[in-house]
Amino acid sequence: MIDSKSIKKDFPLLSGGATKDLIYFDNAATTQRPSCVIDAVKNFYETANANPLRGLYALSVKATDMYEDSRRTVADFLNAKSNEIIFTRNASESLNLVAYTYGLANVGPGDEIVVSCMEHHSNLLPWQMVCETKGAALVFLESDLDGTISEEEWKSKIGPKTKIVSITHVSNVLGVTNPVRRIADYAHSVGNGGKGAVVVVDAAQSVPHIPVDVAALGADFLAFSGHKICGPMGIGVLFGKINLLEEMPPFLRGGEMIEYVTRDSATYAEVPHKFEAGTVNASGAVGLAAAIDYVKNIGIAEIEKNDNALATLLIEKMRNIPHVNIIGSDDPARHCGIVTFTIDGVHPHDIASILDSENIAIRAGHHCAQPLMQKLGVGSTARASLYFYNTEQEVEQFAEKLAKVRGWAGFKD
Repeated sequence: MIDSKSIKKDFPLLSGGATKDLIYFDNAATTQRPSCVIDAVKNFYETANANPLRGLYALSVKATDMYEDSRRTVADFLNAKSNEIIFTRNASESLNLVAYTYGLANVGPGDEIVVSCMEHHSNLLPWQMVCETKGAALVFLESDLDGTISEEEWKSKIGPKTKIVSITHVSNVLGVTNPVRRIADYAHSVGNGGKGAVVVVDAAQSVPHIPVDVAALGADFLAFSGHKICGPMGIGVLFGKINLLEEMPPFLRGGEMIEYVTRDSATYAEVPHKFEAGTVNASGAVGLAAAIDYVKNIGIAEIEKNDNALATLLIEKMRNIPHVNIIGSDDPARHCGIVTFTIDGVHPHDIASILDSENIAIRAGHHCAQPLMQKLGVGSTARASLYFYNTEQEVEQFAEKLAKVRGWAGFKD
């Protein structure tokens, strides 16, 4: 097991000051930053603060080198090529980039785009837009209440009319890991009239917690956010196969994404710079690279084991608390560190507020997954999400406080 108590010392917010005793269980929303990430961002601004790609002087060259080194770090982490990595603001922007460029250019009337019923809104709204604009149909893969999508389901929904399949790797509500490789293989074999559908993967919840290899997944595009893997906010990643990226039009237009401009036309820079208009978030990229190095040093496989062990302990404790209802699989190993729940008679917002008064941070609401909430028959839920710096002691304390929430809310039983 990971030495979480020792690791916690690497995180200033969790190890000092007014927040040192905080039990932070909202990691599916955003993770905390270790000192090495904060230092990497600080070091960039103190030693290399210049526009990358634009200056021929030494400081700009240094900034460019640090930015491109960060791209290589991300590429190696995903088993991709450097020119297949595009820096964005977050996973939402990455998914919108694919929808507005590849989607609008390749989807037409009568085509189908397939998503799952458990998608985050960021992997649903862009495809709704494409379908509305182009006269295509949006098709949903339905799951069981525990998040399982059957082979029969995806084989019945993915067919010759399917142009794009866009699916979450790990649900941000249920924690379930979808069989992306099997779905991708089928989509590639039967989609788009047998030519193969394009497969887009929302990996925002998987990249921080489980090994992700874009080649092994069969992904044509894959998106994730830096802030969910201990990196800075405002930096995200889009992986795309180079042959697809080269055919796609730019998403945004402006500085540094061009090769040559006249009054009437423009030629664009090579991929990936074609998709990175304007002054880039170089410090964010450097911080993300530092976060990836930090996570790799701990070991992503070890993180997966640790998250599952903590989720197992948490679920065991919660099962013994009356009126607490766990959403999703009965198998703790299928939660990827995410435990979503309700308490009879207590609104999730009240659960979160009561626990906040006990210095415990969880998420409450619809988790940007309202179609899934509708399927589950709930308006909102509470969610505790774990990461490698959380401890067994925190899980014990959380369970003790959770057992008192219903009483604190005024119930006698």
